[in-house]
Amino acid sequence: MPQNSPEPYEPVLSAEVRAALSTGLPVVALESTIIAHGLPRPRNLSVARELEGLVRSAGAVPATVAVLDGRAHVGLGEDQLGRVAEDPAVRKLGHRDLAPALAAGASGATTVSATAFLAARAGVGVFATGGLGGVHREWAADQDESADLRLLARTRITVVCAGVKSILDVPSTLQRLETLGVCLVGYGTGHFPGFYLSSSGEPVDWTVHSPGEVVEVIRARKALGGPASALIVANPVAEADQLDPALHDRVLAEALDACRERGISGQAVTPFLLDQLMRRTEGASLEANLAAVRGNVTLAALIAVAAAEAK
Repeated sequence: MPQNSPEPYEPVLSAEVRAALSTGLPVVALESTIIAHGLPRPRNLSVARELEGLVRSAGAVPATVAVLDGRAHVGLGEDQLGRVAEDPAVRKLGHRDLAPALAAGASGATTVSATAFLAARAGVGVFATGGLGGVHREWAADQDESADLRLLARTRITVVCAGVKSILDVPSTLQRLETLGVCLVGYGTGHFPGFYLSSSGEPVDWTVHSPGEVVEVIRARKALGGPASALIVANPVAEADQLDPALHDRVLAEALDACRERGISGQAVTPFLLDQLMRRTEGASLEANLAAVRGNVTLAALIAVAAAEAK
């Protein structure tokens, strides 16, 4: 397990995270892209503090992940958290960006792929996020697929999420996860969550109903051995907190029509659709997003605590 050391490219663990890992206390990794790029200022910092607080309230230690001045950090202090939230120069870093960012001394917020990689490398076994990336619509034409999927296929970590963003091709994403051999369970649901929506309408093969049942899956995977890959725990946003399904479907359909009419394609599609959802739902999509993240963070902490108790 990496320690704070003079090695320039080793992840730096905060004192709290390092102590927790060394003594077997539960730790939950949190991504930082939502802080730097997913929320307006100054709300982003208050949400970052809130999410860390939810982890602590459940009995675990939060480990927000980011790259600062060319050093990867697993666990941030208050000043570091504020910098990620407030510095407009903080970049967005996926797994493929980590090496050049470290070599250049850059600073960046970590996406799902980068967070999962750094957390697993540091010895953190549970990671909470909002939604995963996936297979994009019109994949047959542009082969556009999130790097999250391949990274999770070779990284042993438990990821609690609310599915994938509903603007993606959900059935194809599920098929891709199956092809890659990534284990997926629904938490209290027989259907894959739709990020803003409690259900995408797509079934899942396996359902668990408690943190303890998740831990049993983790233990069985460890005992079986085999290829290192993630366990995805798909945790739906509560129906009371989801985006109105009729509003979601109408806005998304109209936004997709606008993409075709304006010739928007490739990597420009996702930010356009997300912006349209935000504007045309008058911020309701953001609130559903945050409700999902809060639920995922709390569940991840309960899983981490149950896993620590089971050792």
